[in-house]
Amino acid sequence: MLRHARELLAVRSPLDAELIVSEILGSWWGRRVTGGDVEEVLGESLVDYAGEVGTPAALALLTGIAYLGTPRQAAKAERAALALMEEGVARPGWADRVGMVLPEQCLVSRDVYGDQETIICTYTYGGSDRHALVMTVDRNKAGVVPGALPRSGGGSTACGSPARAYGQGRPPAHGVVRDAWVSSKVDRLLEHCRDEGRANPLMRFEQLDPGDTRAALQRALAFTNELTDPPVDERFGSHHAFVRARVNALPPGGRPPQPALYGKDRRATIAARFLASDEAEDLSDRSAASRCVDRIIDYGCAHDFGRPLRVSPAKCEMFLLDWLPRKVLLSPTEQEAVPHVLAAWVRWAGKRTGLPEEGVRAALDAVWDATAKFAEVYRDPSAFGLDRGLVARLLPDGELEALPRRAFALPFLSGRHRLTGRHGVIDLSTLDPADPGDRRVLLEFEHPGAPEAHLEAHERLTERLWNGDPPQLWETAQALLDVGYERHEILHKLIDVLDRFGTDPAELRRALRVLRHEPPPD
Repeated sequence: MLRHARELLAVRSPLDAELIVSEILGSWWGRRVTGGDVEEVLGESLVDYAGEVGTPAALALLTGIAYLGTPRQAAKAERAALALMEEGVARPGWADRVGMVLPEQCLVSRDVYGDQETIICTYTYGGSDRHALVMTVDRNKAGVVPGALPRSGGGSTACGSPARAYGQGRPPAHGVVRDAWVSSKVDRLLEHCRDEGRANPLMRFEQLDPGDTRAALQRALAFTNELTDPPVDERFGSHHAFVRARVNALPPGGRPPQPALYGKDRRATIAARFLASDEAEDLSDRSAASRCVDRIIDYGCAHDFGRPLRVSPAKCEMFLLDWLPRKVLLSPTEQEAVPHVLAAWVRWAGKRTGLPEEGVRAALDAVWDATAKFAEVYRDPSAFGLDRGLVARLLPDGELEALPRRAFALPFLSGRHRLTGRHGVIDLSTLDPADPGDRRVLLEFEHPGAPEAHLEAHERLTERLWNGDPPQLWETAQALLDVGYERHEILHKLIDVLDRFGTDPAELRRALRVLRHEPPPD
């Protein structure tokens, strides 16, 4: 890294220097290490090492980290840089200007759907070295969106394909920052986006409030950082520190809009209004239609940042081809009905949200294009030879994605067995694994004669796996299975982590990340 930092001695622009330092800091972004936080283990150790080496390249690197690093890295880097300057180490020519940026304006290139947007923030160093930070923010929580804005390299003037966003003149509350790059050709970039906005009736190019933009981007960056495997461009890490610093340079004071709350009663009201509408009158199976529209609303509330009425081609595709096949146990009648219900929903919700007719037609085209694929990708567990009664016991809530983790937690669900103590002979097929009392009997069968404390520990873990709380628990179990650990070993490793960190959600997630990368057994 210090050899890479020698490039800092050859540049004159503070912008070039900041991009080089950001690339160095980004070399470990998104990685996990055992024994602590990666920013501490690598980032702060790099600061210490640079201070000890004391070369002009080390001072240049410390100068950049003092602006671009985490708060702890920045404080340590500033102290180390001051010490080297007192020793007479030469400073680079750009050192006095690094970080001295002034924000100019924030704009957004968006279309009418609400999937993605391109946010453009422009800056100068006191009137010189004008540049734009361009960020792609994905509002589809599931990740990759068909037709997403392609990445442009530094100096690009193109906005790319239409960016999609939510709201009018104001950034939405959440999302994933999937990509970021820098352009020095600001005027050409903005003019290209204006031309797209004028030429395409489905496009918008609008001014944003800088304070609101800062608040929304900080929240999106935090959400991106929390993801185990964020769907970002391969070069995003190299710009991460630069993006964080530029977002923090925007004026404070704004608050991102909060998503609307949709409780059980409000969701039921929306469903009832839809089912009573003209758009839904041709749906023949009203019972199946009711269950399907409940799924559509649930998806919008839980997986589209509280936006059940938003429709778009990408959202329709993700609902039919990604979320339903992974998450929901549908009956055969529901499988047949759901594309038709979704099409009626698109017409109904599109009208109520003011989506132009061209946008409604495009969303309907996406529904019908995905319908044939849905029949192929949706797989009822009974098609794999699983007993439907067994599946129903494990999935009383219809949460298809929960099937493997619940089967992992409770693999013994059938047969007649004699249990010691008060139970006598028990038919395991009559027990309800969703009921805590019956679940205890199933665990007693699996661990005959185990002490009370041991059974209680397994009960706590089983409840967590049943509920998927937190999701990283099952992700870690799968990772350990993949490298060769046996199920019983994994259960006890997870119990140990829960016993130590179960009351602290942040520490629990951190410990699970470390455990997930534990080397395979000999």
